[in-house]
Amino acid sequence: MSAGSRGDVAPYTGLGHGLVRAGHQVTLVTHGCFEPLVAGSGVGFHALPVDPRAELESERGRGLHRSTTGAGKLIRVVEMARALVGRMTDDLIEAAHSSDVLLLSSSLGPLGHAVAEGLSLPSIGVYLQPLAPTREFAPPVTGIRSWGPAVNRAAGHGVNMAVERVFAETVRTLRARLGLPRIGSGAARRARERQGWPVHHGFSPLVVRRPRDWRTGLDVTGYWWPYDGTDAQLPPALRDFLDAGPPPVFVGLGSATVPDPERLSAEVVRALRAAGLRGVIQRGWGGLRATGDDMFTVGEVPHSVLFPRMAAVVHHAGAGTTAAGLRAGVPAVPVPIQFDEGFWAARLVALGVAPGAVPLRGLGSARLASALVRVTRQPMYRRRAQVLAARIRAEDGVGPVLDTVRRLTG
Repeated sequence: MSAGSRGDVAPYTGLGHGLVRAGHQVTLVTHGCFEPLVAGSGVGFHALPVDPRAELESERGRGLHRSTTGAGKLIRVVEMARALVGRMTDDLIEAAHSSDVLLLSSSLGPLGHAVAEGLSLPSIGVYLQPLAPTREFAPPVTGIRSWGPAVNRAAGHGVNMAVERVFAETVRTLRARLGLPRIGSGAARRARERQGWPVHHGFSPLVVRRPRDWRTGLDVTGYWWPYDGTDAQLPPALRDFLDAGPPPVFVGLGSATVPDPERLSAEVVRALRAAGLRGVIQRGWGGLRATGDDMFTVGEVPHSVLFPRMAAVVHHAGAGTTAAGLRAGVPAVPVPIQFDEGFWAARLVALGVAPGAVPLRGLGSARLASALVRVTRQPMYRRRAQVLAARIRAEDGVGPVLDTVRRLTG
């Protein structure tokens, strides 16, 4: 069960496919617009009613652009989520009725826990970000690297409490509906922690090592790669463009929306041309586009097939796109926009596969061009990326989840 943007859903198609290959029946429960992602994977699908793209493009969603700080964006997205969560409850219960175990993303955790408890089902956390409080870094959603050990851990507890408040009213109603005793969300979370509720994190320990102060039951497994099929290919016109010249640079912002896509597209094209590079521009939810013989605009294409042919990737540093770039062994220029993207951008820089982050706010062609020149002309970035990619690809992120599922259902 997951909710959010494409990056909050796609990794679970690969995780689900791995569980299917091991003999399990798997259903992905998420927004209806993502049903095409499971095609051919053997994973079933149960649609949730909310359309995340429509919500981001609504007046309420566009309000995110009016926030100039990470805290401001977080407050706005919390209010948006609070208004939407109740619409998904019926479908979560319906899907759970035919299940033996629930795998819960962090985005639906509080609701999923209540459903699992009400139906007496075991559950597992399958998270894409490190959300448990730790002294080692600040909560990723804040976009801050560190406030120091004590404040980092306190802030982690604060973020978890804020997330619980998003779901509090809906969970209270749901618990009553399922005949569960009334209990505060904080008490429920503490009970799960005492019981060692298992949470697997779908990123590589080479990218974010498991914090030393995490409780037992919180594990970092390795990435869950989106299912792209065994014969995933690029569109013929894109292949022709790639074959017609030197490797281009990919530019994409995934599911992020931007207030002025035309201006941003123009800045990106100027930067690429100033650096003497061709470009593959992904429209994404932000509506980027470019024209000219040296530029190619694409819609959704498998990153697993496209990224290995790039000279570098410029992206918003969402968890999924960050993972795809690391898997391909190509250097990056992260352009973080909001929430956990600053965290992943900082990890790319620390790993030596990116020269530095170029935040979207205030991005100009000169600054982006300078970063592009560094990342494409200094061989050390590609060398580090290729070495790291080989190690990441050797990891098995599905195996630990499969072991836990077998333990709970055996």
